[in-house]
Amino acid sequence: MIVRADPTLFARRTAIIVAVAIVAGIGVVLGCASEASARRGAARIGQVQNGRASYYGKEFEWRRTASGERYDPNGLTAAHKTLPFGTRVRVTRRPDGPSVILKVNDRCGCTHGRIIDVSRAAAHKLDMIKVGVVKVRLEVVP
Repeated sequence: MIVRADPTLFARRTAIIVAVAIVAGIGVVLGCASEASARRGAARIGQVQNGRASYYGKEFEWRRTASGERYDPNGLTAAHKTLPFGTRVRVTRRPDGPSVILKVNDRCGCTHGRIIDVSRAAAHKLDMIKVGVVKVRLEVVP
């Protein structure tokens, strides 16, 4: 006697397995997205960082930033490794130098103690054009 599998039962089991796999896949994707968001972190008003700042070179003028905007050397913008795009930060040259409020619209691969890259206009306001890299205090502002 030969026992044959019910084709509708096989189809139902396959559909259930596929549905479970899709739901699990969505969970993994959403989990990874929220983990990346958590790493990047929401900007907290008053959050402070101390480090060094550099400014964008001429070769970046009018290129697209990570946010999709074009880099305008006359704009008051900055690149930061983790702060969300649109975050406003007050950058103050240390110890008692000038300060400027900038909008984060790009990402930087900041290394060697650098925490932010600023636009050329911001570099002028911070009086850092001649030296290139300066110590700064960065504070998230509303």
